Amino acid sequence: MRDFSEWLSGFRDSIADYGYYIDFEKVHRNVDGIRVELNILNSLIGSKNIREDFKALIKKYPETLKCIPLLLAVRANEIYCQDENGSCMYQFDLGKYPPDSHALYDGYVYFMDHTGLFDLLENHIINNLVDYATGVETGLDSNGRKNRGGHLMEDLVESFIKKAGFVKDRTYFKEMYIHQITAEWGIDLSAISNQGKMEKRFDFVVKTPTMIYGIETNFYGSGGSKLNETARSYKTLALETDTISDFTFVWFTDGKGWTSARNNLEETFDVMEHIYNIKDLEDSIIPKVII
Repeated sequence: MRDFSEWLSGFRDSIADYGYYIDFEKVHRNVDGIRVELNILNSLIGSKNIREDFKALIKKYPETLKCIPLLLAVRANEIYCQDENGSCMYQFDLGKYPPDSHALYDGYVYFMDHTGLFDLLENHIINNLVDYATGVETGLDSNGRKNRGGHLMEDLVESFIKKAGFVKDRTYFKEMYIHQITAEWGIDLSAISNQGKMEKRFDFVVKTPTMIYGIETNFYGSGGSKLNETARSYKTLALETDTISDFTFVWFTDGKGWTSARNNLEETFDVMEHIYNIKDLEDSIIPKVII
């Protein structure tokens, strides 16, 4: 019998690699895609008649409008704003080039004025929009750390699956749904799909001559309510898969975030045979249990 407290004490603070923090290749690629338009907009910096200059600029170079959302750190081209009273909603579609319409141009001027972008340009708060956009892209990319963190754990587990001798798309498969597993090997997984009403996807599926293993992976560097939900749902999944003779559920998890949800994790640990952390992976658990 394994000791839960001892097992939990081996959880790690982080598995971040050097590319985890910012994907600078993506940042520069996104900025390069609008570099010309940003440099055209640079002509507005310090303008003494910025409203008229802006209208003339977008009339001659309407494609510059696609830069505006990024200047506000927004990914979407359609931006919604309401007036000061909250009584009127405005929609600004900055992904389409406007027709030659004074009313529409006036609307964009109103938008630039009220969002503070004219002040940013007119009063030399910035000196170069390409540099500014690079900074905004860097900030936006930091939001992707959560996804990159999840992929880091997947990549780590996959490296140990390969090390154990399994071959991608032959003896192990990535991101496989229940219906795909059923179609591939004819196994009845209705016990974990609510009689076919729920479509579960496993991060990895490993097929050996005697067993099919559904594998989930995650790493939590910080706490939150999601951890309790994950522990409870995986406990249920483990109990359901125990009723299927040809299928085994395996969970690889780690991260100090579990400290705040240790009670729920311990409940799952007590009923789930195949729950492991990174130290278990390093101790060659895969070739020992996936056979």
